[in-house]
Amino acid sequence: MASSSSSSSAAISRLSNLRKHLHPSHLDKGGIGSIKISPEVSDALSNGRAVVALESTIISHGMPYPKNLETAKEVEAVVRENGAVPATVAILDGIPCIGLSMEELEKLANLGHKAQKTARRDIAHVVATRGTGATTVSATMFFASMVGIPLFVTGGIGGVHRHGEHTMDISSDLTELGRTPVAVISAGVKSILDIPRTLEYLETQGVCVAAYRTNEFPAFFTETSDANLKLELGGGILIAVPIPKEHSASGSLIESAIQRALDEARDKNIIGNDATPFLLKRVNELTGGASLASNIALVKNNALVGAKVSVALAKTRERKNKGGAESAL
Repeated sequence: MASSSSSSSAAISRLSNLRKHLHPSHLDKGGIGSIKISPEVSDALSNGRAVVALESTIISHGMPYPKNLETAKEVEAVVRENGAVPATVAILDGIPCIGLSMEELEKLANLGHKAQKTARRDIAHVVATRGTGATTVSATMFFASMVGIPLFVTGGIGGVHRHGEHTMDISSDLTELGRTPVAVISAGVKSILDIPRTLEYLETQGVCVAAYRTNEFPAFFTETSDANLKLELGGGILIAVPIPKEHSASGSLIESAIQRALDEARDKNIIGNDATPFLLKRVNELTGGASLASNIALVKNNALVGAKVSVALAKTRERKNKGGAESAL
């Protein structure tokens, strides 16, 4: 009987959590603090179906219009085609939104860099000022965990910047992975960063790092679990998926472009939040668009893998709940 009671309690808790965010009781008169979950995502979460969270910075800051909108739609389509529900996350007019409509995606794509790049630290400011924020990895993980989405797909995570041992420029993505129980599927760490030091930092944060069908940690443009939840370790999992070989850009070409872009960024004193968008844009320009094409391909591939993992996780939970109910009879 205990197993059946446990399964019922879990279902009740999930529904209660959704109601709390759909109809928050702690709002002030201005509505600050509310969260909007799209009907599609809400229904999927309520019924234990597979849901994949998606960031929105890649839409606003990752590529130009209209390629950003086209890619966002294609990535969501890949998730749906593989049996899961996409939940793109953003803050629109001060309201955190989990799951965007086509109109909302288009609005964000048109805004581009006018939307604030929003990490965890920026959430309170964007909400309080009723601004529009495109969520990075850390902010997307935060909101996904808040509403019970266990898996998040992105292109590549942030990390320790090159020469980070002197500048201490380290992405909040890494600390978020150390404290938020969400599995993140990416094409590894952006190759503009210091990959070895990033992996060392992830180890310090106690993050489980796995590489999908490869013995090497992917370098974004180039190719070269349930137990975590049960143990309640409190951190996330990073699952690195190598870009498909047919879309892998030349490693030497990319590295040469990165070095030149890094020199330009240093000469122009471009640092902090402005560094990554500048570097990615310059690398794309210097490679004649090859890096952007690779970026789009790897995001879509990550969405495919993420949807499959999410579906498998949902099925595992369903079997576990059924097993608990049957053993109690």
